[in-house]
Amino acid sequence: MTYSEVFSHIYSFMKHDPRGNYKLMLGTDSQIHESHTLFITGIVVQRIGKGAWACFRKVTVPRCMTVLHERISYETTLTEEVASLFTKEYIDALIQIVLPYIYKGASFMVEGHIDIGAGERNKTRVYVNEMMARIQSLGIEPKIKPDSMVASSYANKFTK
Repeated sequence: MTYSEVFSHIYSFMKHDPRGNYKLMLGTDSQIHESHTLFITGIVVQRIGKGAWACFRKVTVPRCMTVLHERISYETTLTEEVASLFTKEYIDALIQIVLPYIYKGASFMVEGHIDIGAGERNKTRVYVNEMMARIQSLGIEPKIKPDSMVASSYANKFTK
């Protein structure tokens, strides 16, 4: 799908129930295969408690990216690329859907899911501040494990 088609699906999904609580969540995961590294960026709009619509973007790097920092950084870059497509005008259009209903409980937020964790035994913990700062600099709420379900669960499912 083109970005316009993706946005159209998200817009229609939200327009169907403008009183909902919405999260637009973006996140990337990767998997090293025999001769390449596969990256999947998930784009998920969730109507909390009432379903979701999702799609993903696939990028293949024709080599095994075994250096963890490089792979985590590239995952974050791909999430940033997709996030940059959601310009102020696009985000404003989605906000306008729920705006008349915010005093009745409607909401909309954008999150960037990063497939890293801050746990003591997690090898990626040394990159948490760096990657969170990158996502935050886009004006997006960064989420890490266990709250980064688009990267660590949805996108992960398609990397295998």
